[in-house]
Amino acid sequence: MKRKNIYGYIFAAPWIIGFFIFTAYPIFYSLYLSFNKVKITADSGIITQFVKFDNYKYAFFTDVSFLNALVTFFIQLILSVPIIVVFALIISLLLNSKIKFKGIFRTIFFLPVVITSGPVINELVSQGATKIPGMADLVDINSLTKSLPLIISQPLNYIFSNIISILWFSGIQILIFLSGLQKMDVNAYEAAKIDGATMWEIFWKITLPSIKPLIVVNIIYTVILLSNFELNPISSIIKANMFKLETGFGYAAALAWLYLIFILIILGVYALFALRGTSD
Repeated sequence: MKRKNIYGYIFAAPWIIGFFIFTAYPIFYSLYLSFNKVKITADSGIITQFVKFDNYKYAFFTDVSFLNALVTFFIQLILSVPIIVVFALIISLLLNSKIKFKGIFRTIFFLPVVITSGPVINELVSQGATKIPGMADLVDINSLTKSLPLIISQPLNYIFSNIISILWFSGIQILIFLSGLQKMDVNAYEAAKIDGATMWEIFWKITLPSIKPLIVVNIIYTVILLSNFELNPISSIIKANMFKLETGFGYAAALAWLYLIFILIILGVYALFALRGTSD
């Protein structure tokens, strides 16, 4: 038994060593840098000067661009996550039904996951590929939202301007929902139909309660996906401050940790509501 344990530790050792060297150490080192003013020189390498919480104070009380980007991204996240999850659920329900060429449709919806990266998305956005073709000719969104309050008009403009790019992020979520739907008990559906239940009642009483854990998984995955995406505004600000003389790596590290705390709070709120929903 002890020999088997030793073998297990030996096989796990490369991952454990790699985790501490390439993940744990950089994380804690970035936390250390966030409390310092960092200079990178050719002769002495990295020079740090301990400044306590000055980087964090600068982010909250001086750097207006960071707070504006944080609020903008928060609004985008609140709007995008429900749209992505609901769209993924609808498409997975359609793909789980008895239709022809299901494999082709699955490939089509999963293809953006394979081909979309930061530079690709940036090029598509610059060419206007993320907007619905002909929408500007049919509906003038700016005229419709001009009379609305700013808190309502801005989200509506964001949704209509980025609806295609928002839906591009739904590939993995569709597969997760599909895996759950394909494991559903067929007998439960047949019994409900015999009792006279409609398709709408079957969805709300059987399907939706059964896939609630998958909804939680998809919400958490979507938040992390959008937060780590290369082109979100906060990532751009963090990268820009890394090479500024007046801020540097120390301030960029502080912004990264503030961003992490912000994402953890959002995940906690989503998880709290989702878990309460699954326990009802």
